[in-house]
Amino acid sequence: MIERVNRMTEAEIRRAIVDACRHMNAIGINQGTSGNISVRNGKTMLITPSAVPYDEMRPEDIAVMPLEGTYGEWTGRLQPSTEWRFHLDILRARPEAGAIVHAHAAYCTVLAIARKAIPACHYMMAAFGGTDVRVADYATFGTSELSRNALKALEGRSACLLANHGMIVFGPNLARAMWAAVELETISKQYYLSLLIGGPHVLSDAEIAETALKFGSYGAQDRAA
Repeated sequence: MIERVNRMTEAEIRRAIVDACRHMNAIGINQGTSGNISVRNGKTMLITPSAVPYDEMRPEDIAVMPLEGTYGEWTGRLQPSTEWRFHLDILRARPEAGAIVHAHAAYCTVLAIARKAIPACHYMMAAFGGTDVRVADYATFGTSELSRNALKALEGRSACLLANHGMIVFGPNLARAMWAAVELETISKQYYLSLLIGGPHVLSDAEIAETALKFGSYGAQDRAA
């Protein structure tokens, strides 16, 4: 089980990232060396290295990048993921983000390829901060343009799809971000399948707002309803 990371030491965070990467592939929301994970640790970001198979990754392979100071600077034995820009930019722009998961989950990616935003087809959409999950405009992976597009799609949200690419989710800690990644893929699958039988009945803004209020008292900030 993946633990919360906000009270962890750096060594524990490194191990949790490796475990999360392996878990992500094991449950099928990611494949191969695609996808990446980052975690805020004080004034730094810990992020998975580039192009390392998860079953070979070790805690000491995780790269460290400062959240302030020289943009793009890093330390470690291996260079950070090629997607470090949107990880770094999200953590800098969204102080509530403690961990970010990027994956090429199958149903999320199908919708991203079709450039279909996910409407409020299920009440759990409220867990992502609004009435839909948007699709960020396409840009080449690893570029500043992709990062800008992702930040725009994430305005008021904690998840988005990346056109012809995959998905991004964030949470206050790694456990929550991983939960959100699984939830987003589940909703994507449900939405996709509903389209095959005529399409979903979309919930109203008021219905999603009511759900969001119930989340606050129920404890959905830490677990699924």
